[in-house]
Amino acid sequence: MKFFTAPIKAYQYISKMLPNNCRYYPSCSNYAMWHFETNHRPDKALAATATRILRCNQLFKGGIDYPIISYRPKPLFYLCCSKIKVKYWIIPKTNDKYYVIKDFNFENDSTQHPA
Repeated sequence: MKFFTAPIKAYQYISKMLPNNCRYYPSCSNYAMWHFETNHRPDKALAATATRILRCNQLFKGGIDYPIISYRPKPLFYLCCSKIKVKYWIIPKTNDKYYVIKDFNFENDSTQHPA
Protein backbone atom coordinates (compact mmCIF):
# COMPACT_ATOMS: atom_id res chain seq x y z
CA MET A 1 0.00 0.00 0.00
CA LYS A 2 2.95 2.37 0.42
CA PHE A 3 3.14 2.55 -3.37
CA PHE A 4 -0.31 4.21 -3.40
CA THR A 5 -0.09 6.25 -0.20
CA ALA A 6 3.33 7.84 -0.86
CA PRO A 7 2.08 10.17 -3.64
CA ILE A 8 -0.91 11.12 -1.48
CA LYS A 9 1.36 12.03 1.44
CA ALA A 10 3.56 14.10 -0.89
CA TYR A 11 0.49 15.93 -2.20
CA GLN A 12 -0.76 16.56 1.35
CA TYR A 13 2.62 18.01 2.30
CA ILE A 14 2.59 20.40 -0.67
CA SER A 15 -1.10 21.29 -0.30
CA LYS A 16 -0.54 22.62 3.23
CA MET A 17 0.90 25.71 1.55
CA LEU A 18 -2.19 26.18 -0.65
CA PRO A 19 -5.68 27.32 0.37
CA ASN A 20 -8.20 24.59 1.11
CA ASN A 21 -10.61 24.21 -1.82
CA CYS A 22 -12.15 20.75 -1.41
CA ARG A 23 -15.95 20.74 -1.31
CA TYR A 24 -16.17 17.65 0.88
CA TYR A 25 -15.22 16.49 4.35
CA PRO A 26 -12.91 14.63 4.64
CA SER A 27 -10.85 16.26 1.90
CA CYS A 28 -10.24 14.27 -1.27
CA SER A 29 -6.67 13.42 -0.27
CA ASN A 30 -7.76 12.27 3.21
CA TYR A 31 -10.58 10.28 1.61
CA ALA A 32 -8.04 8.53 -0.62
CA MET A 33 -5.65 7.90 2.27
CA TRP A 34 -8.40 6.43 4.44
CA HIS A 35 -9.55 4.21 1.58
CA PHE A 36 -6.10 2.85 0.82
CA GLU A 37 -5.31 2.24 4.49
CA THR A 38 -8.56 0.38 5.25
CA ASN A 39 -9.41 -1.33 1.95
CA HIS A 40 -7.57 -4.54 1.10
CA ARG A 41 -8.05 -4.10 -2.63
CA PRO A 42 -6.20 -1.17 -4.18
CA ASP A 43 -8.29 -1.33 -7.36
CA LYS A 44 -11.48 -0.61 -5.41
CA ALA A 45 -9.79 2.15 -3.42
CA LEU A 46 -8.45 3.70 -6.63
CA ALA A 47 -11.87 3.57 -8.32
CA ALA A 48 -13.59 5.14 -5.28
CA THR A 49 -10.94 7.85 -5.06
CA ALA A 50 -11.20 8.68 -8.77
CA THR A 51 -14.99 8.90 -8.50
CA ARG A 52 -14.69 11.20 -5.50
CA ILE A 53 -12.20 13.50 -7.26
CA LEU A 54 -14.52 13.72 -10.28
CA ARG A 55 -17.38 14.77 -7.95
CA CYS A 56 -15.28 17.49 -6.29
CA ASN A 57 -16.38 20.40 -8.48
CA GLN A 58 -18.99 23.16 -8.68
CA LEU A 59 -21.66 20.86 -10.16
CA PHE A 60 -22.00 18.93 -6.89
CA LYS A 61 -23.09 20.33 -3.56
CA GLY A 62 -20.32 18.78 -1.45
CA GLY A 63 -20.67 18.06 2.26
CA ILE A 64 -19.76 15.12 4.47
CA ASP A 65 -18.80 12.04 2.46
CA TYR A 66 -17.03 9.30 4.42
CA PRO A 67 -15.42 6.38 2.58
CA ILE A 68 -17.59 3.27 2.34
CA ILE A 69 -15.86 -0.12 2.30
CA SER A 70 -16.75 -3.80 2.39
CA TYR A 71 -15.59 -5.34 5.64
CA ARG A 72 -15.90 -8.66 7.41
CA PRO A 73 -15.63 -8.16 11.18
CA LYS A 74 -13.27 -10.35 13.15
CA PRO A 75 -14.77 -12.82 15.63
CA LEU A 76 -15.36 -11.52 19.16
CA PHE A 77 -12.92 -13.96 20.78
CA TYR A 78 -10.17 -12.38 18.64
CA LEU A 79 -10.84 -8.99 20.20
CA CYS A 80 -11.38 -9.97 23.82
CA CYS A 81 -7.82 -10.79 24.83
CA SER A 82 -5.72 -8.11 23.16
CA LYS A 83 -5.19 -4.40 23.60
CA ILE A 84 -6.19 -2.56 20.45
CA LYS A 85 -5.19 0.88 19.20
CA VAL A 86 -7.97 2.25 17.02
CA LYS A 87 -6.97 4.37 14.02
CA TYR A 88 -10.23 4.06 12.07
CA TRP A 89 -13.74 3.39 13.30
CA ILE A 90 -15.80 1.08 11.09
CA ILE A 91 -19.47 2.14 11.32
CA PRO A 92 -22.17 -0.11 9.77
CA LYS A 93 -24.15 1.29 6.84
CA THR A 94 -25.85 -1.81 5.38
CA ASN A 95 -25.28 -5.55 5.71
CA ASP A 96 -21.80 -5.62 4.19
CA LYS A 97 -20.95 -1.91 3.71
CA TYR A 98 -19.31 0.24 6.37
CA TYR A 99 -18.35 3.89 6.81
CA VAL A 100 -14.72 4.64 7.69
CA ILE A 101 -14.17 7.40 10.26
CA LYS A 102 -10.72 8.34 11.51
CA ASP A 103 -9.91 8.58 15.21
CA PHE A 104 -7.96 11.84 15.39
CA ASN A 105 -6.59 10.97 18.84
CA PHE A 106 -4.67 8.02 17.39
CA GLU A 107 -1.49 10.03 16.77
CA ASN A 108 -1.69 11.66 20.18
CA ASP A 109 -2.10 8.32 21.96
CA SER A 110 0.82 6.72 20.15
CA THR A 111 3.23 9.49 21.17
CA GLN A 112 2.38 9.32 24.86
CA HIS A 113 4.37 6.92 26.98
CA PRO A 114 2.86 5.21 30.02
CA ALA A 115 4.17 6.50 33.33
